[in-house]
Amino acid sequence: MSRSDMNMAERARFQGFMILDRFRGGKIEEKIRQDIRAYNEGTLIYETNEKIRNLIAHAVRTTAFYSKFPEDVELKDLPVVNKDTWRGDYDAFISSAYSDRKGCREMTTSGSTGTPFTMIQDPDKIKLNTADSIFLGMLGGYAIGEKMAFIRVWVNNVKKSRLRLKMENSLMIDSSSLSDESIAKIMRTLRRQRVKVLVGYSSALGEISRWIDATGHDTRKYSVRAIIPISETMPDTVRARLKEQFNCTCQAWYSNEENGIMGLQLPDSNSYYINSESYFYEILKMDSDEPAEDGELGRVVITDLTNYAFPILRYDNGDTAVAHTEIREGRKKLFLTELYGRRSDLIYDTSGHAVTPYIITNNFWDVQGVAQYQFIQTGLKDYELRLNGDRSLMNVDDMLGRILPTLGEDANINVVYVDEIPVLASGKRKYIENRCPEYQR
Repeated sequence: MSRSDMNMAERARFQGFMILDRFRGGKIEEKIRQDIRAYNEGTLIYETNEKIRNLIAHAVRTTAFYSKFPEDVELKDLPVVNKDTWRGDYDAFISSAYSDRKGCREMTTSGSTGTPFTMIQDPDKIKLNTADSIFLGMLGGYAIGEKMAFIRVWVNNVKKSRLRLKMENSLMIDSSSLSDESIAKIMRTLRRQRVKVLVGYSSALGEISRWIDATGHDTRKYSVRAIIPISETMPDTVRARLKEQFNCTCQAWYSNEENGIMGLQLPDSNSYYINSESYFYEILKMDSDEPAEDGELGRVVITDLTNYAFPILRYDNGDTAVAHTEIREGRKKLFLTELYGRRSDLIYDTSGHAVTPYIITNNFWDVQGVAQYQFIQTGLKDYELRLNGDRSLMNVDDMLGRILPTLGEDANINVVYVDEIPVLASGKRKYIENRCPEYQR
């Protein structure tokens, strides 16, 4: 569980963390080993079923919301919930066993797709989530203790103290501004601090990649060994370019504040490996709570097997995906072969069929003259393409020709030129958005 290219100080941090965990009972190291075995062989199905039964029984005994159900109720017979359900009766979901919240942690969402929401995590969940993060970090090329830079908008509720940053050997790099001057400053910090791992919003990393190309910046003397995009879909072209620019891996985490890091993008595809040791995923049909078939687009519904302070059972997190399940000798592996993101921002063609966001992002990212773009569906057959950049270089007819065959030749695409694509309060930038009233129901 170590990296050969770690320096002495980084290796000391890694070893010190593991020694401290062993002193405290070794729970994190044990979970990491379980995660590794599940990755190689699959998760034992009977163990997952037992975890689900135990979690349901606990929720029935200790929460007001689930108290009306019998302890042996099947997961499929429980209601599907979402953040609005939780907000509507928040206290009813908190376990009475953790009413004092001793040792618990509060995780607050950014609110980029709605009102911010606070999730309570119990002490065991915190430890197991730490183990999962270490494991999925290792898969992505990051070993705990290595110099890491986290690029995001650092609002007050997520800022870290200087002591914690020093302990983690990490940097907070703010992406509120991504002007040429700001990116140049970021790059100087990455080189001077010998940062080995970049974790950050996909859009921010994309802007850095674009700046490198635009300026011809030489990245050969940087120490970056791994890039881990988060939060937003990264176009294949940007991912490939970052790998070339830094000569390193680039694999996205699948995560949220409510649950933690749940999966990792595979090295050479857009598929995500999901950590089934800690999460039970259902992919349900788009218009009902019936299971979708393997290979069918559906809603991501999560049961968090490790959080007892706020039992998360059948949580529709708003994402849509296509799943592939492998079962062998009583063990299961789950992959999301396509991850579409928020259902509210899913684009549909003129016949009403869902369109993968990669059709848009991969076709538009490398167009000459385009600094930023945003693609919005406004009606059943109506779309708006917002462009920021050098109009004299943009070939709009070529851009439309790339996507019309997918959307439908009867698509009405209105092109609008803007000076800036605004970022959300969280610092994320929406490249794809659906504002069609018929699809917001």
